[in-house]
Amino acid sequence: MSVSGVRTRPEGSGRALSEAYDTALLDLDGVVYAGGSAIAHAVESLAVARERGMHLAYVTNNALRTPDAVAAHLTELGIPTGAEDVITSAQAVARLISEQVPPGSRVLVIGGEGLRVALRERGLVPVESADDDPAAVVQGYGGPELTWGRFAEASYAVARGVPWFASNTDLTIPSGRGIAPGNGAAVEVVRIATGAEPQVAGKPLPPMHKETILRTGAKRPLVVGDRLDTDIEGAFNGGVDSLLVLTGVTDGARLLAAPPQHRPTYVDADLRGLLTVQPDVVEEGDGFRCGGWTATAAAGSLELAGEGAAMDGLRALCAAAWTAAGDGVCTLDADKALARLGL
Repeated sequence: MSVSGVRTRPEGSGRALSEAYDTALLDLDGVVYAGGSAIAHAVESLAVARERGMHLAYVTNNALRTPDAVAAHLTELGIPTGAEDVITSAQAVARLISEQVPPGSRVLVIGGEGLRVALRERGLVPVESADDDPAAVVQGYGGPELTWGRFAEASYAVARGVPWFASNTDLTIPSGRGIAPGNGAAVEVVRIATGAEPQVAGKPLPPMHKETILRTGAKRPLVVGDRLDTDIEGAFNGGVDSLLVLTGVTDGARLLAAPPQHRPTYVDADLRGLLTVQPDVVEEGDGFRCGGWTATAAAGSLELAGEGAAMDGLRALCAAAWTAAGDGVCTLDADKALARLGL
């Protein structure tokens, strides 16, 4: 499935993923819910995966809410969850800060309650002003209520040389009304004002993977996400397998153009992919076949022939695109091929 360690096609699995892996490390926004409402098929699929013995853990870069609040929300949606099964970037960044400042240190918080709770768990003291003599500044997603003055407080402290941390740098976040600015956009405001660079804990970086493994004890985890630059790259950095679902920010065109660190192990439409075998993509002549579809890389474009399930066609296209790109990015036109699949 790879050449010199570079993934060139999605893998197949003869067993349902819920049986092949002991723990699903599930992203939330764009995977389980969007804008507070469950994504289609999520509740039912997770219930079946749990019945089959798969441990479900929810791993989110969103630092706004506490694990208790996230667990309560999931339970309300019909997904019974305890706070111990929720891992947030707030927890990861709080651990990172605690490893660099003395116990009991003050930390200037630019974000929501999730950050404050995570800092207290590590014996740190949240404060609100740059004039409170903080030992660190931490930024996390604070929702639409976060005012411009909070970014100014962060900038004042960072400009004075206070160490700066960020829960994550996702530029966008899915919502019920569309794609909204994420914490990465807020981090850019402080970066522009100060010229400084924060230490970042969230996906795809090692602190988040460390936090997740410590809290779940997963032996054979499967990362499940909708973002190539956080979920899938995080799995790549952690050396674990991944499933990309197309219910969030990633579409077919972005997937075909993915560089090696953004290429998932498996691809499926939604969380029903946890419950099924994953079909093999096989080399056939000058192209790649999956199900009833064959994809080839022609001069200037990706070509698709055949018929069948849309996901099989997309998997075949991934193989053609990633093989053509090698360790780079595929620039072949895929519009017509994706249109045939309705993607």
